[in-house]
Amino acid sequence: MIPEILADTKARMERAVEAAKEDFSTVRTGRANTALFQKILVDYYGSPTPLAQLASLNNPEARTIIVTPYDKSALKAIEQAIRDTPNLGVNPTNDGNIVRVTMPELTEERRKEYVKLVRSKGEDHKVHLRGIRRKSKDELDGLKSDVGEDELVRAEKELDGLTRSHVDLIDDALKRKEAELLEV
Repeated sequence: MIPEILADTKARMERAVEAAKEDFSTVRTGRANTALFQKILVDYYGSPTPLAQLASLNNPEARTIIVTPYDKSALKAIEQAIRDTPNLGVNPTNDGNIVRVTMPELTEERRKEYVKLVRSKGEDHKVHLRGIRRKSKDELDGLKSDVGEDELVRAEKELDGLTRSHVDLIDDALKRKEAELLEV
């Protein structure tokens, strides 16, 4: 029973680390990146729809993204959703067929704001990891009557090691993103 709990915990923690890395990729750096647009929701006929389902995203130049909608009637809604996205700071233009988004250069002040944002996201993901650890620890404590105390202590040490290693993975991804943001 203990190995199953630890295996499940490890799988959930790995998914949490991947979610953190994906979340970090949505914070923009000086270069245009289509990952920035993955979480944008467009009001498409009254329902919020991910931009990636409504249009293709291309990156022809270093600071330009071209959004080509599959349905031309969604052009205005896509343009509005991109404009209203916080922390992006772009003004898209629409030529009737495509939406062109030119990413402005980041100022030093804006870079520091993004670093704060990424650190905040990193802390949120670490809190989530600790929540996974707490839930697994409760499951292990529920086995107290079925298994020996030595096995529980060993399992808790392994659980702590798993948590520490996954928190370190998030910290490493955070450091990489901070360096990328501060790079001029």
